[in-house]
Amino acid sequence: MSSRSRRPAKRGTSRARRPDLTIVPGTEQACGCPGCAEGGPDPEQMLTDLVDDASALAEVDDPLEAELTGALFVAMSRASGGEMMAAFAGAFIPAIEARGTRAALTLLTAIGAVGGEAEKPVTAAARAASARMRGNNVAAPSWADDLAQPLTAGPFTRMHDDQDIMSVLIGAFQRAGRDHALMITVDHQHCGAAEQIYLLDAEELPSAVAAIHQGARQDGVRISTKKLGAPEFRWYVEQALEARAVHDEEDVPNDDAPLDSNLIDEDGPGFAPLAVLTRGRLDTLPPARRPRGATASGHTADRTAMDVLQQFAALIGNSGGPAAFSLDLPPARRPTPAKLPAKRKKSNGPAPIYQVKVSLRGAKPPIWRRLLVPGDITLNRLHQAILAAFGWHGGHLHVFDTAYGLFGRADRDLGHRSDGPVTLEQVAPAVKDKFRYTYDFGDDWEHDILVEKTTPADPATSYPVCVGGRRAAPPDDCGGIWGYQELIEVLTDPNHPEHQERLEWLGLDDPDQFTPDKFDLDQVNQRLRTR
Repeated sequence: MSSRSRRPAKRGTSRARRPDLTIVPGTEQACGCPGCAEGGPDPEQMLTDLVDDASALAEVDDPLEAELTGALFVAMSRASGGEMMAAFAGAFIPAIEARGTRAALTLLTAIGAVGGEAEKPVTAAARAASARMRGNNVAAPSWADDLAQPLTAGPFTRMHDDQDIMSVLIGAFQRAGRDHALMITVDHQHCGAAEQIYLLDAEELPSAVAAIHQGARQDGVRISTKKLGAPEFRWYVEQALEARAVHDEEDVPNDDAPLDSNLIDEDGPGFAPLAVLTRGRLDTLPPARRPRGATASGHTADRTAMDVLQQFAALIGNSGGPAAFSLDLPPARRPTPAKLPAKRKKSNGPAPIYQVKVSLRGAKPPIWRRLLVPGDITLNRLHQAILAAFGWHGGHLHVFDTAYGLFGRADRDLGHRSDGPVTLEQVAPAVKDKFRYTYDFGDDWEHDILVEKTTPADPATSYPVCVGGRRAAPPDDCGGIWGYQELIEVLTDPNHPEHQERLEWLGLDDPDQFTPDKFDLDQVNQRLRTR
């Protein structure tokens, strides 16, 4: 993917033009803007400039840059309603085609590549014009073949806070070997309207999700995560876009206002072109299906929770961790960590064996494992032991939340120190000490770790070892506790529409092979020995 600023949603585009300029070939008419009314800029010259700007666009490495440019023009056509769209389709598109150059074909290809059903008059006209120009042997832009490749999609995720103030919808998309994600924030106190759309590279998404969870924990906000099917994701996003469209219609800027920030802001494309891109992505998904229990829109929380909304919404301003994601966040409420105790010295003798109970938070019935581990085990090694005990794959970020700070993969933006050199007995020096371990900041598997007792090491025992537990652990990537509960419901109901799909996802031939109530101690210890 092309490099760009750490602000994830704002890719560069061609130079912006006013959305109220319309070229009408065969007439002397232009738009009604003050410049034209006063004999200002020549519309034909402006069209020439627009096409010339597309020359560089023909050779960009990332097709998304081209799509965003096309989305900006399509969003312009929507800005003034049906008449403007008709003018774009019937006059502006033919005027570009009449240039007959590769730059003109580039611009038309970009315009025709984006948008959904609502933008069809413009995009269909652009695609038809592009086809005619290619038929006349005009050279296509370098990325045209990539855009012709099929677009695949998934997984889809919905994150929402425990007060139902705001939610975040995330969809991943892949085409021609490139991955990207759309992240849509939804304001439930504003009729469920989409607040922002962010376009992220695949490598940016884990940090973005981690920052949301980290900031929420600092502010005492609980976030739940659910994996969605494509129809449910489409339903949620379409509801949010529709609510936003209603609000935007009610808040139309006056004629003297500067260029609508919905189209362009200081960092690049605004909400409107990103919405055009999003609607095009949604049109590649199966028909929308309303999730169980979901409501269309409306106010769902007291206004007294607005401060929580503002803090949660601000978390997604930039990529790269809570510090970069916040706009005007107040200082974190997390108390200053205590000073980390010194490591055990050789002169102190061998470390005792810690018996720890690791319980999966929110699991009903409870899911837990009892482990025996050396007190001087590093937190990173303890992380590996927990992965083995619960059967987690280990492909996601993790963090230990202790009285002495946050430890995981070192990340200054997230405030995580390395868990490699830190030992268990440093962060939990006494019996009955507790701390938190979180694995996968998307599914957000949170575990409570309790030191139950300490004993001398048994020379005949190889540590770590599991000595007890209850129930099978949820499968990785199933959407957190909420998603796991839904998975159980689906697999126990042969008539559920997703029953067979979920079986195939788990690699099972028969639902009887799914045994969430079973705990296999031997299997856990086998994983611990090979981890």
